[in-house]
Amino acid sequence: MPPQPQIMVDLQMEQYMPDPDLKAIAKLISQDPGLSGSLLKIVNSPYYGLTNKIASIERAVNLLGSKSVINLINAQSIKGEMSDETIVTLNRFWDSAQDVAMTSLTLAKRTGSQALDEAYALGLFHDCGIPLMHKRFADYMEVLEESYAKASADCRIVDTENRRFNTNHAVVGYFTAKSWRLPENVTEAIANHHNAFAIFSDESGHNSQLKNLLAILKMAEHICQSCRVIGNQAEDHEWNAVGHLVLDYIGLSDYDFENLKESIRELGAD
Repeated sequence: MPPQPQIMVDLQMEQYMPDPDLKAIAKLISQDPGLSGSLLKIVNSPYYGLTNKIASIERAVNLLGSKSVINLINAQSIKGEMSDETIVTLNRFWDSAQDVAMTSLTLAKRTGSQALDEAYALGLFHDCGIPLMHKRFADYMEVLEESYAKASADCRIVDTENRRFNTNHAVVGYFTAKSWRLPENVTEAIANHHNAFAIFSDESGHNSQLKNLLAILKMAEHICQSCRVIGNQAEDHEWNAVGHLVLDYIGLSDYDFENLKESIRELGAD
């Protein structure tokens, strides 16, 4: 997955400092899904022998150390040039990924979730299949916009993609996240992030971990207006279909959620 050009410039500048700041490097990397994924893939590999896979970029940077992280950055920077048109198109994806990740983290804190790293990682990586689908299919972004326009309780965003391409960005994102060795609960949520209506319609006690992460993500996407940024739609049809189920699960009234949404937007998290 191509890294965001401006992030690469900032990272290259940081690595040439006499004493590179690992905290600053971690903050920059955590804004880019491709770089974050490459980093987590390395640190979650059997070589490091971690008992549990991690989703925290800061922990990964500290474990790897500055020299290994800088080598990774340099390897990413020579993966190939992107055209100006591709950069402009993917800016929508990068902007959305950063906004949804930060909003997911804020929501996780506000709702008392213990899975802060996982919530941030899911926000950052949930749409990581989009640039890969765009690379493979020339008309992908047009189909994606059509998918958002048709979204409803009876038609998932991924259904339109499946009919056109026999796959979708959630499936591609799932396998990409697995290749990065992300925690299983994060990869499962990526695979199901456009299957929320079916998941939250199941009122049994099953899938509570998945529901907890997806509830945060769906609220974050709505707050960040992913329908507009990614789908180029003024109306959030997916949230209209699933929002009441998500809020019922979390235990928030429409009024409480509106207040929460406004307070997060005022913080600049969107």
